[in-house]
Amino acid sequence: MAHTFDVCIRGAGIVGRTLALLLARERLRVALVAPQRTEAPQADVRAYALNASSKQLLESLRTWPDAAHVTAVRHMEVHGDVDGSVYFDALAQGVDALAWIVDVPALEQRLAEAVRYQPQIEVVAAPVEAPLTVVCEGRASLTRAEFGVDFAVTPYGQHAIATRLRCELPHGQVARQWFSPQGILAFLPLDGADGHSVAVVWSLDHSQVDHWLAAEAADFSQALADISQHSLGQLELQGPRMAWPLQQAIAKRWCGAMPGTAEGRHPRSWALAGDAAHNVHPLAGQGLNLGLADAQTLARILRTRDAWRSTGDLKLLRRYERERKAGLAPLGAAMDGLQQLFTRTEAPLQTLRNWGLRSFERSGLLKDWTVRQAMGLDR
Repeated sequence: MAHTFDVCIRGAGIVGRTLALLLARERLRVALVAPQRTEAPQADVRAYALNASSKQLLESLRTWPDAAHVTAVRHMEVHGDVDGSVYFDALAQGVDALAWIVDVPALEQRLAEAVRYQPQIEVVAAPVEAPLTVVCEGRASLTRAEFGVDFAVTPYGQHAIATRLRCELPHGQVARQWFSPQGILAFLPLDGADGHSVAVVWSLDHSQVDHWLAAEAADFSQALADISQHSLGQLELQGPRMAWPLQQAIAKRWCGAMPGTAEGRHPRSWALAGDAAHNVHPLAGQGLNLGLADAQTLARILRTRDAWRSTGDLKLLRRYERERKAGLAPLGAAMDGLQQLFTRTEAPLQTLRNWGLRSFERSGLLKDWTVRQAMGLDR
């Protein structure tokens, strides 16, 4: 007998699986589209910085990874290209951690296991009919293009290179970032409080990407040691290097009627979530936090709907779109402004941005408000 579904989710990444689990918890019947892989997966060196809100969400679903795959960030350091610096401290904020660095494969495995044991979710190989289709396919979503959604992209002319490093000195649970003429470099602490490993995200001009992807491991590690001012001693490459182009992007529409259908009492509709709806620069590590906030907001709106409303009711979906666009706008503008400011090489701008970092470090309430926003608090 054919199953009927309340929601079809296209895309079984972290955001898609999280949304499926949230909806299943509300007794909605979910089809999760996860095409079978034809090739063996490559080693994944990515790590995400998750804030308190994301941690609470994943813990509520019992999908927070084991301690071996999570490192709490007690301090953050942001260094300009001359003498401007900003420091953040968890104790000063009255919290245990500013963020948690999570291994991507470990998080994906926990989510996949939870989906496997959730009877309200059926993993399918192709889209099925449902009142609501949620697109969580990532930045290159084919469904978004199929639905004719305008995705306004601003290329940054940069790529991010991700990898792992073994460091001579322990990281001390400090997340470090450098704005330099060679790009924006971030070291994210791994392997717990006493760990010597970091996840690397290096944002650099696209013309340099091929060179550094092909460079000898020793030369690559030395370049990162120089940019990081040798703060963790000698560095040794620990994993493969992967790269992707950076951009800011936002979909003009985040919801609508399914092609070929008209609005009515029992509509068939679609909505976007995660990277299919928006992209931001990784310099603040907020990309996945924003995607998880999309999932949480959409699930809440569907949970609190009137009993007679369909999951595909466009009034509900437009409420979701308005709420998430409003939440995204300030962060997107701030990340875009910082990226543009720190990629310019003119001397007056160099002086201005380092003065800005020093002023922000002394700003008191503004600094506290900013860090609590990034942690997902006070919203």
